[in-house]
Amino acid sequence: MIHTYSLIHDDLPAMDDDDLRRGKPTCHVAFGEDVAILAGDGLFAEALRLALTEQAGEPANVLAAVREIVAAAGVNGMVGGQFLDVAGHGSGDIRRLHELKTGALITASVGSVLALEGVNGPATIPFRRFAAELGVVFQIVDDILDVTGDDAQLGKPSGSDVRHGKRTYVSVHGLDRARELARESHAEAKAALAEADGPTERLGRIADYILTREK
Repeated sequence: MIHTYSLIHDDLPAMDDDDLRRGKPTCHVAFGEDVAILAGDGLFAEALRLALTEQAGEPANVLAAVREIVAAAGVNGMVGGQFLDVAGHGSGDIRRLHELKTGALITASVGSVLALEGVNGPATIPFRRFAAELGVVFQIVDDILDVTGDDAQLGKPSGSDVRHGKRTYVSVHGLDRARELARESHAEAKAALAEADGPTERLGRIADYILTREK
């Protein structure tokens, strides 16, 4: 729900001004900007309500998981990264920009599960390393698909980043190097999993899918 809220707001004219998402008109195109803003706000609030009232587990662990998610969604995570992007302050480290904008929530999706299970301390480090690299892989592949895919394949406008003059892994490093960087981060993610305790096969398959996805 939080991811969907972020996409609804990201598509708004004040942000990326896109009119297609998942093969359908974006929320503001279909229902108006006012409804889109409210829909995004409502989804974020409902996500927190569900987490706090419906999630089973030790109350302290549930609160720790919610704290992890909220921190990743706020000014020190996704919102902060989006500000750097739209305000034109993304001329520095592109990896850092996307660690905030994209990677923070991916890391929180792993960190919140660890919190729910009461896992803390050094045992969390390999999982957090995995999630951080997974976020990098996701963003690089997203940047690659923006220039190699088409609207029908992606379900959203291709070339959107180019039209908005945004710095991407492709614009900074070139297509071939971007592909190399994606493979390098994928390898780092898998290496982190190899150091983690517990079953990690499903996480490994997720990493493989993200590297090879075509939409």
